[in-house]
Amino acid sequence: MARVRIKKGDTVIVIRGKDKGKVGKVLRVFPDEQRLIVEKVNFVKEFIRRDRSRNIQGGIMEKEAPIHISNVMLFCSECNRGARIKNKILEDGSKIRVCHRCEASLDRMR
Repeated sequence: MARVRIKKGDTVIVIRGKDKGKVGKVLRVFPDEQRLIVEKVNFVKEFIRRDRSRNIQGGIMEKEAPIHISNVMLFCSECNRGARIKNKILEDGSKIRVCHRCEASLDRMR
């Protein structure tokens, strides 16, 4: 199984499928299934049954569905497009992810 290089909170761009070109934040990652949920991407309709005991009104609800990791790329705000990832080791010994094209850091500052 390939290692997942995308983390929760990363900004990604969709490169294949019906939502091609959309940019969104990763809400959840499923590494075993090689899938992730991206904010405002890949909406599906879910049919909710009415349940009076739990006070739930039935109807049709839209929610984000998982998308395969191979269909997204990390988004580089410097290049303003999808970026291949390269690891870089800093002087203090920590590793960060950088854009392969412009060497801009893709990790969030903690």
